[in-house]
Amino acid sequence: MKRLIDILGAGLGLVLLAPVLVVVALCVRLKLGRPVLFRQPRVGRDEKIFNLIKFRTMREATDAAGRPLPDAERLTRFGRLLRATSLDELPELWNILKGDMSLVGPRPLLVEYLPHYTPQERRRHAVRPGLTGLAQVRGRNALSWRHKFRYDVFYVDHASVAFDLRIMIWTVAAILRRDGISAPGEATMQRLDNERSGR
Repeated sequence: MKRLIDILGAGLGLVLLAPVLVVVALCVRLKLGRPVLFRQPRVGRDEKIFNLIKFRTMREATDAAGRPLPDAERLTRFGRLLRATSLDELPELWNILKGDMSLVGPRPLLVEYLPHYTPQERRRHAVRPGLTGLAQVRGRNALSWRHKFRYDVFYVDHASVAFDLRIMIWTVAAILRRDGISAPGEATMQRLDNERSGR
């Protein structure tokens, strides 16, 4: 049932939101240039790796050594608007249609975070990652990683179609309120590996 809802929801979303997707894509092209889409390997169900697709929100900028500048220096005003409204996430509907993701589940995180999970936290990978999730409606990036993972594991233990519907309703309210867009003092969220290494 959950997979059927994902297919119908993502397919309908791509059709109904096609004009929005086109407008956002054109704006990204004008404001940030190419590429319009941002692709990055993320960890999915059973820790399988897939390529997450989002609209690009950061400019390409590096230091003298060729390393990317911190997020705060690369994230543009336009990019902040896309993140605040969650419009940057819309291409993930294609990931849902392909089966990489679900409408609701723990958010897919970076591959390099895998060594930093506790055995309990790794249980978040027992389900497909989601476009939205319990942690997103309970604080999003304003939460500590520890609290995020608690919500993720709670979701795994209590997942149901009814619970998913409630989370989707809560998501709409969270987007309208623009809750938890960034962590205090961060452009987005402190990296998990940095937090756990004490940096």
